[in-house]
Amino acid sequence: MTNLRRKQAKDENFPVASFLIKKELRPLIQDYYNLARFADDIADNPLLLPQEKLSQLSELEDVFLGLKEPKDKKGQAARILHDDFVKEKLDFSLVTDLFCAFRRDSENALCQTWAQLIDYCRYSAVPVGRFMLAVHDENPATYLPAATLCTVLQIVNHLQDIKYDYTSLKRIYLPKDLMLEFKIEPQELGLNKETAELRALIVFICEQLQALLLESSLLVKILNSFRLKAEICVIISLTNIMIKKILKGDVLEKDIKLSAWDKLLGLLCGIGKALVTRRKTLPGKGL
Repeated sequence: MTNLRRKQAKDENFPVASFLIKKELRPLIQDYYNLARFADDIADNPLLLPQEKLSQLSELEDVFLGLKEPKDKKGQAARILHDDFVKEKLDFSLVTDLFCAFRRDSENALCQTWAQLIDYCRYSAVPVGRFMLAVHDENPATYLPAATLCTVLQIVNHLQDIKYDYTSLKRIYLPKDLMLEFKIEPQELGLNKETAELRALIVFICEQLQALLLESSLLVKILNSFRLKAEICVIISLTNIMIKKILKGDVLEKDIKLSAWDKLLGLLCGIGKALVTRRKTLPGKGL
């Protein structure tokens, strides 16, 4: 029987519209998440053929763009976000870029190289960071380190879901050239335990992610909003914890998730980091 998995906000590694975000911004952020979740569920539905997924995604995107009327709950979420974006004067590409990634997922497009995986993240994750910065009216100089952070979050999620993606969706995010370099056959991703070769590749990728995460830490020093800074610090702390858990565990043997203690530790460390981080002044005005 096909394992159909549907995530909700409570199942995510990282907070969605958490208490750290201004109360007045939380409904907009939740609306953004709701549409992204509906679209992601379409792309990840193993019961749908690729063409069916693409058709449903196009329908949903057209409703968001105001080209069609909503027909169901998914469409209503798209219309709500459309109205939000018009009211807040937000760039529609913050959503349409996501749909580019959902289409790639629907077609199970393979990443041949690490650079192609980074490019995929530019559509699947980076728009979320740009959206958060835009609604907080942050300086565009924050975009680059935010993009790096979002890329790390996306690839960490890929590592966690290696087995599910392969067995349920016939999807592989590991770059083909790295799989060849580390002598990994695709069927190894569906085993009950990691091979030595797969473990070596996961360690290699985690090392790249740790370096990128350190690079992205500049973001917290240049944000205007303290609340957003605290949120980002918590996310960085949780990401560090998750990478360490992946390095210690086996992503094929069992699901690697953040425990309640991990989340509490990440929250406390993140808020503490935000409190002691001094802001660097940026030239020019915000968005």
